[in-house]
Amino acid sequence: MATKKKTAKKTAKKVTKKKSAKKTVKKSAKKSAKKSGATVTLGGNPVSVSGKLPATGKSLPKFSLTTSALQDITNKDIAGKRVIFNIFPSIDTPTCATSTRKFNEIASSLSNTEVYCVSADLPFAQGRFCAAEGLANVKTASSFRSNFGAAFGVNLTSSVLKGVLARAVIVANEKGKILHTELVSEIANEPNYDAAINSLR
Repeated sequence: MATKKKTAKKTAKKVTKKKSAKKTVKKSAKKSAKKSGATVTLGGNPVSVSGKLPATGKSLPKFSLTTSALQDITNKDIAGKRVIFNIFPSIDTPTCATSTRKFNEIASSLSNTEVYCVSADLPFAQGRFCAAEGLANVKTASSFRSNFGAAFGVNLTSSVLKGVLARAVIVANEKGKILHTELVSEIANEPNYDAAINSLR
């Protein structure tokens, strides 16, 4: 009987150690996941971002977006063209609307360049805004059914804006090589338009 009790105690200790080890691994994984993402602010309050922007000099991550005509676009559709991704939370907010208007002005003077205004808004809302504003030089693209936010590291993962995209700009050349990136530190602020344009010169 004594031997059986000792064996049972040893087994119980092993099980406890395994559970403890699993908990430690899970905690470490959560901590590393938090560390791997960036942080921005909304009105001065910290907001977590799912990842980090792709590095300059690297190729654009594989992505899929949906146009206002409900057509999907991928890396193949922008091959051979320079591209600016104007990424933001929602077209129905003042700063996002302003950035779309400004990039529309900028796009009119850029050759062989497509400017995509990207958000998690439904394509209908994006199309309605551009039609009402008469914006013909930019293209809207929705991430509502794609992995774009995860692939580019721009999903907001906390605050009242959890689930939409951070404010960012990514510029790439004709070969899909990234020339410039900016994650706007305060969501309420506009991106650096000059830096985006200068990266194409």
